[in-house]
Amino acid sequence: MFIDVVVLAGIGTVGLMVAFFAGVGYFIWKDSHKRKTH
Repeated sequence: MFIDVVVLAGIGTVGLMVAFFAGVGYFIWKDSHKRKTH
């Protein structure tokens, strides 16, 4: 049970980190693309 909780917590943490960095990267890419267009 303890191992399952640790695995789920690790996957959840990694998932949140990936989603956070993906969102930040997308925001920066969108902002830079918008600047290049104008």
